[in-house]
Amino acid sequence: MIYAVHINIMPLKELLDPQGKAVMSGLNNLGLKGVEDVRIGKHIVLQIEAGSAEAARKIAEEASQKLLANQVMEYFEIAVAPAV
Repeated sequence: MIYAVHINIMPLKELLDPQGKAVMSGLNNLGLKGVEDVRIGKHIVLQIEAGSAEAARKIAEEASQKLLANQVMEYFEIAVAPAV
């Protein structure tokens, strides 16, 4: 079965996010008030052929740990669903 695996990668909450701060400044300059914080990350979608959702999750987790995310500065979250 083929699974659509969504991986969200974000900077660790303890670290500054210069890109997010720049966007926050731009929003304020545009007069868009009320935005309290901006964090910029990555959203990656993998199509994985696997025997189960758990097997697809394990593949995505290994890919995230070894290649997609820098665990010193980022954390990741994985969501698995059957591909449509």
